[in-house]
This record gives sequence, C-alpha cells and structure tokens, in this order.
Amino acid sequence: MQRLLADKEDTEQVFHIIEALNGKSTLKDFDRFMKTSVGKAQLAKRAYLPPILDNHEPLHAMPEGSVGRTYAEFMEREGLSAAGLVAESEKHGASWRNIEDDLLWYGNRLRDTHDMMHILTGYGRDALGEAALLGFTHSQHGGAGVSFIAFMGGRQIAKSAPKEARIRSVIREGRRNGKAARRIIEADIQEILPRQLEDVRAELNIRPPVLYHKAHEAIRAAGMDPYEVNKN
Repeated sequence: MQRLLADKEDTEQVFHIIEALNGKSTLKDFDRFMKTSVGKAQLAKRAYLPPILDNHEPLHAMPEGSVGRTYAEFMEREGLSAAGLVAESEKHGASWRNIEDDLLWYGNRLRDTHDMMHILTGYGRDALGEAALLGFTHSQHGGAGVSFIAFMGGRQIAKSAPKEARIRSVIREGRRNGKAARRIIEADIQEILPRQLEDVRAELNIRPPVLYHKAHEAIRAAGMDPYEVNKN
C-alpha cells in the first residue's frame, strides 16, 4: 500500500493488495454472476476483451459519443492499453492464475473492464477519480482489498486537497453510485460499444459523479490541478 500511495501508476501493487485481502469474495461474486441469465450467456461466449478493446480502428469508426469511440479516445489520451493492464496483473505470477477454469475467466473480465468503467461512470484517472471508482467497484463486487485501497487513497488525497473538496464524501458518493447502478460486469461489452454513452449510462442506472466534479472545482479554486493532487 505504501508503494501504491507513493505512485498511483504502480498498478502491480493493486493486484498484490487485492489478492492478499479479498479472500473468497471473487468466488462469491462469480456465483452471483452465474445466477443470472446474462451471466450464463456471457460465460458461454467466453469473450476475451483485451484484443477487442485494443483494436482502436473500428472503435474510432463508431459514432461520435459512442461508448467504443469514447473509450478509444480515452485510452489513447491516457497512454493506456488493455494489454498493458494484463501485463501488470501477471507480473507477480499468482499461482491461482494458472488455473484454466471459469473463475479465471471471470477474474480476467473484472480486470479487463476496469478502464471501461472509467468511461461508463465518469470518473477520471486522477487519484481521486481512481479512489472513487474503487468505491463504486466495491459496492458492485465486494472485496476487502478494493475497499481498503479506496479508503486509503481518499485518506491520502485529503491530506493535500482543500477541505472544500470533501474528499471522503466523494468516495462515499462512488460507493452509493455503485450500489444504485446495475452491475456493469453483466453488460455485454461488445454490444454496448457502438451505442451512445449516455444511453448506456441511463440503461445501467449510472448516476453522474456530482461531488467528484464539485471536488475538482474546489481544488482548482485553491490554485491546484486535480490531476496533480497526490500524483506521487
């Protein structure tokens, strides 16, 4: 956690923390997924998302404002790739990842939809956006590791952000929004790519991150850049 707080881009540490603390939460979450008809349908398809999401040419050809085009623009702007997140997750070689089974497919899907969740929820990749998104994620999937990172991230940001930014309230809003929304993991990612982002958000009941945007306003009013707060 100290390494992650020192550098939020050190994504490898996220996987260490989650593996250490999440216990059986992923198995329980997978069981919940498999009790739904959409979950069973997604498992039957067994789509592997990174090659699809990293093929930006067809995504750019989609309509302006679509999920796919917005995602491609976001990933290019941030210098990210789905394959890069896969590589980070495999750096520490957890033994459970060698198991070829349905749970591994589900764990990969949780990983591979993380950056898509940025697009769908409206949370950016600044430290506060990442922490709030993890609060959202915890409400959807559980896991003590995810909750711990969200809490500690918010705690660290609050040390340097102005009080008016209400950092803890932003994290709580992320948790509330995650609880209110339909489970994004159950969405057919390939199906929603060409659709308008706002339509998909409405269908999934994803509320706008109002306090997150207000926090950015408060941080800027204090003469700071929201994307530089607790950057390192």
